[in-house]
Amino acid sequence: MGRPQGTNVLGSQIHTRVLSTLSLSPALHPCFYSFPRLLSPIPYSLAQPVTPELLVSPSSQDGDLGSECPEDRGNWTGRLDFLLSCIGYCVGLGNVWRFPYRAYTNGGGAFLVPYFIMLAICGIPIFFMELSLGQFSSLGPLAVWKISPLFKGVGMGTILIVSLVAIYYNMIIAYVLFYLFASLTSDLPWQHCGNWWNTDLCLDHHVIKAGNTTFPVNITNTVSPSEEYWSRYVLHIQGSSGIGDPGRIRWNLCLCLLLSWTIVYLCILKGVKSSGKVVYFTATFPYLILVMLLIRGVTLEGAWKGIRFYLTPQFDHLLSSKVWIEAALQIFYSLGVGFGGLLTFASYNTFHQNIYRDTFIVTLGNAITSILAGFAIFSVLGYMSQELGVPVNQVAKAGPGLAFVVYPQAMTMLPLSPFWSFLFFFMLLTLGLDSQVRTEPTEPAAVPRQPGGSGDPLLLCVQFAFMETIVTAVTDEFPYYLRPKKASFSAVICIALFLMGLILTTEGGMYWLVLLDDYSAGFGLMVVVITTCLVVTRVYGMKRFCRDVHMMLGFKPGPYFRACWMVLSPATMMALLVYNIIKYQPSEYGSYRFPTWAEVLGILMGVLSCLMIPMGMVVAVLREEGTLWERVQQASRPTMDWGPSLEENRTGMYVASLAGSQSPKPLMVHMRKYGGITSYENTAIEVDREMEEEEEESMM
Repeated sequence: MGRPQGTNVLGSQIHTRVLSTLSLSPALHPCFYSFPRLLSPIPYSLAQPVTPELLVSPSSQDGDLGSECPEDRGNWTGRLDFLLSCIGYCVGLGNVWRFPYRAYTNGGGAFLVPYFIMLAICGIPIFFMELSLGQFSSLGPLAVWKISPLFKGVGMGTILIVSLVAIYYNMIIAYVLFYLFASLTSDLPWQHCGNWWNTDLCLDHHVIKAGNTTFPVNITNTVSPSEEYWSRYVLHIQGSSGIGDPGRIRWNLCLCLLLSWTIVYLCILKGVKSSGKVVYFTATFPYLILVMLLIRGVTLEGAWKGIRFYLTPQFDHLLSSKVWIEAALQIFYSLGVGFGGLLTFASYNTFHQNIYRDTFIVTLGNAITSILAGFAIFSVLGYMSQELGVPVNQVAKAGPGLAFVVYPQAMTMLPLSPFWSFLFFFMLLTLGLDSQVRTEPTEPAAVPRQPGGSGDPLLLCVQFAFMETIVTAVTDEFPYYLRPKKASFSAVICIALFLMGLILTTEGGMYWLVLLDDYSAGFGLMVVVITTCLVVTRVYGMKRFCRDVHMMLGFKPGPYFRACWMVLSPATMMALLVYNIIKYQPSEYGSYRFPTWAEVLGILMGVLSCLMIPMGMVVAVLREEGTLWERVQQASRPTMDWGPSLEENRTGMYVASLAGSQSPKPLMVHMRKYGGITSYENTAIEVDREMEEEEEESMM
């Protein structure tokens, strides 16, 4: 049958009418480019009167209209994916090698009092805020600043921090892999002296034990076999004179670093669909090994000596401000706020995921895990101190000093030592691959400086979360170009960071690792978190943010969260920032002190992430029009497309504000989809009514 004349005009008129009704330009969104082709020419059979499908969300449409839209970001395939990812992100190496040491040096069991108080004041509220921002917007750490484009530099600073930490963090994973492979033997290589890397100062613990029963052995100025294995064989640090003399590449470490990056890439290859399944193993298996080590530890002779040393309360320490600062720092860095990982994970949630419940599960679970890890570690250290005949405080260390020197030495004293060594380092591997970044403050000066020691912000981060944060942030900025090529883009990022980390595999690589460790995410991270908290509560507005949470979860945050967000949390973090600046100490490693040029380089590295904020402000202001103040005001307001990513979740002020929006009433989409009004639609109606009442009051 022939086609009536004028159908081209009909299609054009419909196209124009829809755009004019929505007050949108065809150039506003690439999906509109396909709209004329869908309507013009129109077959005669389709020119009959029909009810237009204006209530269908773009995410549910098929055909050409969706082919030119950005590829779907994806979502977690199950609710446990998100929860386990957050648990794996927060529960990491710092729970094993940092918290127990910090607890016993700051009052033992009494340290738990300021620890849980700071968890309530600073940890839980900021954790919940990050999850809320990510889930509400379904955007990464860069694109989420549609909430206030003036402060997009905060997101840029976050990505810079994450990139710097990712460069050297995988080197720590490479060390773990090195020890893991070295444990696959019948006799651990760090068990005895007499190897080519040992010196005359090396003293075997078997000699010490025999001496305690026959004749005294002077252990002053001696070195354990495990310590020389770490420094002279693994690092081969004697081949470098300092940070300016990196020496040769250690090819065994280089291969371990390459394997580490390969594992990370394979785990994030399919985005959250692959990493979400990996965490089912990496987030749960460490608990199994930790329980095994705990049971083995408490059954050893002298174990209770170490546990008593770990938990004996010294309440006089609570009068010291240092203890409270240490507790706040432990909470701040152990939960990993500010690194973008939490926000990224939450952005892959469904809109109504109960992140309020998840917040308490993860934060309290992280605290309990730290306490249990202390029992596992100090029970073994108590046995070790009894075997060597020395006090517990002479064998207790933190950071890599514990992971690569003390605990490996303790493993050599156990029957089936290669088996327990393999389990320990496999636990560290799984913790490291999906654990969180930690920046650790100072230790007592009497402890020899190791990475993670005195003045050493050792960052142990979730490599899955790091890479997912970087990739998600960039792909959300360029969704049309990068989302379809996400696997290739992830490979490019991994290769680039691997090449930049090659200097860490040299004989002097430990000096560079310490420099990155000290400055990459110290005060810069605190500035990022403080700014985020202030922007959300002051610029965006506490009332509006609580309304967004209400729309998403069905209830508003209570007075506890509002008080923490407005006053308590930012004030606590500002105190931490001032404390870190006042207590600043130049970097050092053992007896080696870094030259001035290295200190300046480190400070610039830390300041650069802070400079991203004013740089972002300048760019945002230049993009606006009008006077300077008008530009600042316009840049500080949310963009038109800020809000829930799916049209069906956009109510009130967010209705029809998406580019390419076709649904003026998203609530009707829900009603048709679910066959009636659900509790969340009732919430949307309440929010809309509340906003109308506020508008009427403002007009009166």
